[in-house]
Amino acid sequence: MRRLFPAAAIPAALAAIAIFAAPGAAAANPAAHTPQQQSTSTTQHGRLPSNVQDACPATAPGRVRCMALVRTDVHGGLGVRGRTAHAAGGAADNTTALPTGYSPADIRSAYNLPSAGGSGQTVALVEAYDNPTAEADLAVYRTTYGLPACTTANGCFTKVNQKGQQAGYPASDQYTGWSLETALDLDAVSAVCPGCRILLVEADSNGDADMAAAVNTAARLGATEISNSYGEDEGYGMFAYASAYSHPGVAITAASGDLGFSVPKFPAVLPTVTAVGGTSLVRDPGTARGWSETAWGESSSGCSAWLDKPAWQTDVPDCPGRVTADVSADSDPNTGGLAVYDTTPGTFGNPGWVEAGGTSLASPIVAAVIALAGSPGDFPDASRLYSHAGHLNDVTSGSNGAYGFDCGGDNLCNGMPGYDGPTGLGTPNGLGAF
Repeated sequence: MRRLFPAAAIPAALAAIAIFAAPGAAAANPAAHTPQQQSTSTTQHGRLPSNVQDACPATAPGRVRCMALVRTDVHGGLGVRGRTAHAAGGAADNTTALPTGYSPADIRSAYNLPSAGGSGQTVALVEAYDNPTAEADLAVYRTTYGLPACTTANGCFTKVNQKGQQAGYPASDQYTGWSLETALDLDAVSAVCPGCRILLVEADSNGDADMAAAVNTAARLGATEISNSYGEDEGYGMFAYASAYSHPGVAITAASGDLGFSVPKFPAVLPTVTAVGGTSLVRDPGTARGWSETAWGESSSGCSAWLDKPAWQTDVPDCPGRVTADVSADSDPNTGGLAVYDTTPGTFGNPGWVEAGGTSLASPIVAAVIALAGSPGDFPDASRLYSHAGHLNDVTSGSNGAYGFDCGGDNLCNGMPGYDGPTGLGTPNGLGAF
């Protein structure tokens, strides 16, 4: 017998291991619908374009990997671009081109978002290790695009360790990519919700226990939304930490992963989390929207072998388990990642402006959209989206199942009208669904 546990009940359920099905039991045809892809804990997918690199390397079991991807052929240099730091009114400096990659104005245009909002909202970003240049780099990003300052001094930006202290930060993990992940998340929230407060919580490591402790700290310190741009393959061990990803009144988002149709990723697979998939977003001036999207080939979707399908998740007939994703946003760094500023020394050779993506970009975008809407209490799970899908951009084409795990022609791995695994119910179209 299989049974879905609400996050609050999971600790008590740990004594009843027999009620959980073994991996592969979630679908009538496990070979077709629960592919045992190589774990993200032990290998990287190795199918990215030659100009795109994982920010974070493969990890050992019990540790999560950040989901950021970076263009290796885009290096925009150092410093404020496109605007002078002290020009009156933030006037454009036409002598310096803006960085390559989508800007805040692009993201707002693509998703029909207001340029103001988020008052009283605090978006928390949970990261592993320390990014010592986070606040300084954020200042460069926001100045470049004429966004209001977000600093410790003005109360907009707060950086803490996993215990909630503004001191005693973990060691800098400058050679395994988490600094870039941190910068991507900070810049994505700034792009969508420049009026939101930002709480950066740095875990001591990328181990499950440390990341869960950091999430709990974010909730304790008053976060209204918490974005998690990391993951690992689902499994029994996730239940020990699942309660960290359920806090009344707090909306929690997580990246679905960048491995195509595969084993669902923790924490995105938890029923208390809004799982965020990825799209390829391109300009489309021939349409009223001015943009179009397809399911990104790397956006992870999957059918859980451990958690039953929540009552509110519909339209996935071939999987009785929890399916990821629920919603989606721009992720493809080649069709248009976000311009990101990061100067912490790392593995990419040229600190400064880069172009980055992955579902690591999509998760903070959606968390910030929820903040703009101002009703995080409506997101104890993703159920609100399923009853307001008409307010989303439906993504009806593209596939993530072309890399060794063919799920057939159904919506677990193909972009289709209505719900589909790679993009969920679609992408933001204003705030109506949120």
